Amino acid sequence: MPDTWPLPDRWFPNDSVPPALKPRRTGHSGGVGNNVRVRKLVLGAVATTVVVILGAVGADFGAAIYAEYRLARSVRSAANLNWDPSVAILGFPFIAQAVDRHYDEVEIKASGVDHAVVGKASLETTLHSVDLGDSWLVAPDAVLPVGKVESRIIIDSTHVGRFMGIPDLLVEAPTRETNDSTGGTTESGISSNRGVVFTGTPRQAGIDERVSIAVDLSVVGPARTTLKMTATGVLTGPGTADEDVPADKLPAVLAAFSSELPGQKLPFGIAPTSEGARGSDVIIEGIAEGVTVDLDEFRLS
Repeated sequence: MPDTWPLPDRWFPNDSVPPALKPRRTGHSGGVGNNVRVRKLVLGAVATTVVVILGAVGADFGAAIYAEYRLARSVRSAANLNWDPSVAILGFPFIAQAVDRHYDEVEIKASGVDHAVVGKASLETTLHSVDLGDSWLVAPDAVLPVGKVESRIIIDSTHVGRFMGIPDLLVEAPTRETNDSTGGTTESGISSNRGVVFTGTPRQAGIDERVSIAVDLSVVGPARTTLKMTATGVLTGPGTADEDVPADKLPAVLAAFSSELPGQKLPFGIAPTSEGARGSDVIIEGIAEGVTVDLDEFRLS
């Protein structure tokens, strides 16, 4: 008798799939082979397209980095800075802007710049719609027609406090704005100029505790280059030092928190249009349209 017996072509309950539903080889493998070849061609085309796109993006990114580096070096040289400023040329694709000799938007930021009055300050400018002339690389002696300029000088709390004789000074936006969900600030993040919060210890007024004072900011003088800080009253409550000032010492305290900062010239000589606080900094900003800028005027203070 045979050792094995062929199983009948029947479906037993333990089988997972009935015989009639099991796939059978037909012997026609040509269609499958064609499908494999088509799939390989499609995958190859997709991979090639991806490589080309990534290469183009990489080339565009690299060209933008080089243009930013050259512009940073040019600004450093023209404005006599100690190190390269931060430069960003915005907009994509960059190469199209370079070919057109026209940058949509350029940001230049220089931190820790020597300042004759306060010691150190930061300079910022945003240039919109910049015509480049003959080259997409900006030289130190370039003169650039610009559609719109936003120009800022920024002084942090530490340097303002040292100038005023209040070393622990902290500057903050007005309390009504820090408690406002909209921020209550300009488009560039600057608070209003009324009721800016100055918190510090005015020892020259005979006070050994930190107090918070509301200060109004304005730009005065014939050339509008002097920042005037006028203390208007004591602030208490949430977000302040919450410390009262004795009535007999109030005039001296207000005098300690009032001062004038001369020599606040904005980059490219733009006239101030607003002043206020951003974070813990005092900022003066000027906005102008349809101007021509020289790189050597980035630093004027």
